[in-house]
Amino acid sequence: MNDTPPVSPPRRPVRWLLPLAGVVVLGVGGYAGWYVWQQQQNEQAAQAQTTAVQLQGLEATLDALRRDQRASSQRLQDAAATNRVLRDEMLGLSQRSALLEENLAKLADSANQGRQAVQRDEAELLLTQAAQRLNYADDVEGARRLYAQAATALAELPDTDGLNLRQALVQEREALDALGSGPRVQSLQRLDAVGRALQGLPSQITGTNGSSTAKPWWQATLAPFVDITPSRQNGPLTAAEQRNADDALQLELTLARAAIERGDRAGRNTALDRVEHWAQRRWPDSPALRAQRAELKALRELPLQASDAVLGSTLQQLRTQTDRR
Repeated sequence: MNDTPPVSPPRRPVRWLLPLAGVVVLGVGGYAGWYVWQQQQNEQAAQAQTTAVQLQGLEATLDALRRDQRASSQRLQDAAATNRVLRDEMLGLSQRSALLEENLAKLADSANQGRQAVQRDEAELLLTQAAQRLNYADDVEGARRLYAQAATALAELPDTDGLNLRQALVQEREALDALGSGPRVQSLQRLDAVGRALQGLPSQITGTNGSSTAKPWWQATLAPFVDITPSRQNGPLTAAEQRNADDALQLELTLARAAIERGDRAGRNTALDRVEHWAQRRWPDSPALRAQRAELKALRELPLQASDAVLGSTLQQLRTQTDRR
């Protein structure tokens, strides 16, 4: 090592230090200014870089938002298109539903009309059968049952058509109830009563019945000796003749019953005439016989069919309504 002490510079006068101090001060001030400016520049650069990074991030976010917006807009457009399709389909479904409802209403109306037509046909058939039972068989009980079934068939018809029919049917059923068992059944019952009454008549008339007061004087004179009776009507009959008369009488009663059952007025009257003839032949004249002859005459006047004008009115109205349709 060099141990030589440093040589001190020569001393200069103090005057030159002042300008040097000024330069130093200016240099320090310039360096400080430059340093401050450099710091500011660095800060501005860092801030600009940060701002650029933030701006880049914002731009990326904005791009993402734009992409999301475009996607949302596309989805909205797709949803709007789907809504239009759905709305069109709903309109189509509504129109088809309206058409289906209209068709169902027409079908229900047609079914209702068909059901009413079936009920009308059923009621007409039942009333026709009831009229046939009354006219041909005088079956009043059967006619009542058929009228009840016809009332059930007419019960569900609308009031515009069924009210008059139901009222007419009520009146007709009342008239039918007033017939009782029917004219033919009543005639048969009275004929059976006549047959039983004839079988109970006495075969001979004793002299204690008070008929001598009505006899002529010559018959009253000869009465103690002989009893005179007209042989052409009720003369004394033998046992064989009585049996024959009874058989003939039963045959005529059977013919009269058959004529009444089939509604044959002429056949009934003819059979009743022969019944009266055989009754006069079989039994002697008496008040009881005359009473039965009067009953036979009344039987000839009885009707064999129901003649009430109300009967058949419901069927006529129903057929009139059917013809109008």
